[in-house]
Amino acid sequence: MIEPAQRISQVEEYYFSVKLKEIDRLRSEGKNIINLGIGNPDQPPAPSILKKLNEASLNPKSHGYQSYIGIPELRNAFAGWYQKYYQVTLNPVNEILPLIGSKEGIMHISMAFLNPGDEVLLPNPGYPTYAAVTKLVGAVPRYYDLTEQNNWQPNLESIEKQDLSRVKLMWLNYPNMPTGAQANPDVMKKIVDFGKRNNILICNDNPYSFILNPKPTSLLSIDGAKDIVVEINSLSKSHNMAGWRMGMAASNSNFINYILRVKSNMDSGMFRPLQEAAAEALKLDDDWYREVNKTYLERRSLVWELMDILNCSFDKNQVGMFIWGKVPANVPNGQTLSDKILYNADVFITPGFIFGSNGEQYIRISLCTPADVLKEAIQRIKKIQ
Repeated sequence: MIEPAQRISQVEEYYFSVKLKEIDRLRSEGKNIINLGIGNPDQPPAPSILKKLNEASLNPKSHGYQSYIGIPELRNAFAGWYQKYYQVTLNPVNEILPLIGSKEGIMHISMAFLNPGDEVLLPNPGYPTYAAVTKLVGAVPRYYDLTEQNNWQPNLESIEKQDLSRVKLMWLNYPNMPTGAQANPDVMKKIVDFGKRNNILICNDNPYSFILNPKPTSLLSIDGAKDIVVEINSLSKSHNMAGWRMGMAASNSNFINYILRVKSNMDSGMFRPLQEAAAEALKLDDDWYREVNKTYLERRSLVWELMDILNCSFDKNQVGMFIWGKVPANVPNGQTLSDKILYNADVFITPGFIFGSNGEQYIRISLCTPADVLKEAIQRIKKIQ
């Protein structure tokens, strides 16, 4: 009997993969489930992006293998985007690596820098993929606490009291998912200094900085950050291009080259028309982001109303495409509330436990749902409260 690799035993099927199967089953039984759980942008990309994709697809020369490092037009566009919105100067020749979505980057970075037994600092709560990939490459997760009392920022003094001799890498995610916390400039500077002082690679996952966030920020904007930081970013949320799988990694040329060594053995480049369209997306002006956020603003007010109906407490200063709320004291945990709403109101809301133990008393609601559907969800939940 053929047995799977031992690494498979270290991870489970992704929570949303399992939950979507359950939702499909419930729908097949006649349930009209409203899914408020996943951050899957439902607005379309800008018309100019679709036009560029179509034009480039009609070019007979567009359909062959492409460079592992992406076309120059895309790398230049990423560099211009970072300069304009983050005030970060990147050399498009060797400090930017386009990726097939930023999730790919989490694996490539981990494979490029981690040896079996190396330890990785992971946020709790945090994106589950950080832990899954850490385990898949044979490294060891070391969780650090993010708490509401500390505004969901790392407590570096507490972390540095521990033995960090085997820690090789630290994952950050600001604006934060799932909590919606904004990057604190003072804390971010301390994180860069922490990485240098302890020889720990700092990896910032930055896909949410344009959603309901007045001032997009990059960890690379801090003086000297490029020496110790790799930042990944994507067009999934900022440009409504989640299914296009267009992302990037940025850092110093040595770090980018290490990641490229892995990536160049894993794929054969990205479809050129997608790259040309992504370059077009990165040239959009401020009006684009304002229009996208206008829709999210309307939806956010409805999700706030929904949180109030559920008697959940939440911070109205959150940014990004989710609202993170703490369940009331008379509810055991977020999973209990999530299950109650799913099985009694046919509405799915993400329980916070999937992001770590510090999320057990919380739920997360996505803003990627039209206003009329949110209003329907509100009416359903009112009936069971």
